[in-house]
Amino acid sequence: MSIDTIAQIELLDEKTEQHYNPQQILSVEQLSILNDRSNVQGLIQLAGHLTIIGCSGYLWATNFGNWLVAIPALIIYGFSLACMFAPMHEAGHRTAFANNRLNDIVAWLAGLLSFYNSTFYRRYHKWHHRYTRVPGKDPELTDLTPHNMGEYFLVLSGLPWWVDKIQGHYRAALGQLDNCPFIPDTARAEVIRSTRLQLAVYAGAIALSFAVGQPWFFLYWLLPMLVGQPILRFILLGEHTGCTLDANLLTNTRITLTLWPVRFLMWNMPLHAVHHLYPSIPFHALPQAYPILSSHFTHVDLGYIKVNQYIIAQLGKLPC
Repeated sequence: MSIDTIAQIELLDEKTEQHYNPQQILSVEQLSILNDRSNVQGLIQLAGHLTIIGCSGYLWATNFGNWLVAIPALIIYGFSLACMFAPMHEAGHRTAFANNRLNDIVAWLAGLLSFYNSTFYRRYHKWHHRYTRVPGKDPELTDLTPHNMGEYFLVLSGLPWWVDKIQGHYRAALGQLDNCPFIPDTARAEVIRSTRLQLAVYAGAIALSFAVGQPWFFLYWLLPMLVGQPILRFILLGEHTGCTLDANLLTNTRITLTLWPVRFLMWNMPLHAVHHLYPSIPFHALPQAYPILSSHFTHVDLGYIKVNQYIIAQLGKLPC
């Protein structure tokens, strides 16, 4: 083979690498099958999630004083309540169900329970997918990335999340969305109405608690959320932290192989790199897609404890 031929092959390889699109790993036929949305699958998953909330909430409410039952029930109840973030996220992609109206209703109600506003979040999250880990563009990069143990435990406490949500809902309700480039002008009125309605529901729940002289809002929503959020933060911190700070979908997002209860309550979002590579694939098909794609991902870790151990070991070295 001549030197000129070798040079031509190397040049061709370089051009191929430059134009390589990881989102073409799956064939059109494979993606078409995996993209199949299902009302039945979504409703079964949602019913299971709500059953866990209901059963654990009942045990928490009926076992005050019996702390060997009440405390574990509170932890499960709080975590499963905080994990309503997962169906809000999935339905926000409109992949939880085949019916888009059902997606929107479930997303809003799940956001209500998990203290997210789905109408706002859907636009925010669209930019996160469009500009994943791109500095100056990915809105998630404005969240605190821990650089020391103090910041790590601060993130896990959920306090920055609570502050961000309270301030964000307040600004959205007042129409102060100028610092939200991901909210187009055509969607502003909808976001404002949705946020105001959500805050009105919370206000009504608080008023009802005062009216009947019972701390229902605190005992059955606020306290469980305060307990559940640190567990959720422990999980969500592993989605991108310590991954590359660039647009490479094979290196900027993590797969975490974890226990079935966590996968269930998180609607298979521990397979996060698969979701980012192909956000059109619904939650119930992610486990089928993962074996096909697994060898392409850089960050595949066994369990969230291992992921957080890695994050702690890298404190001070992590990109912002």
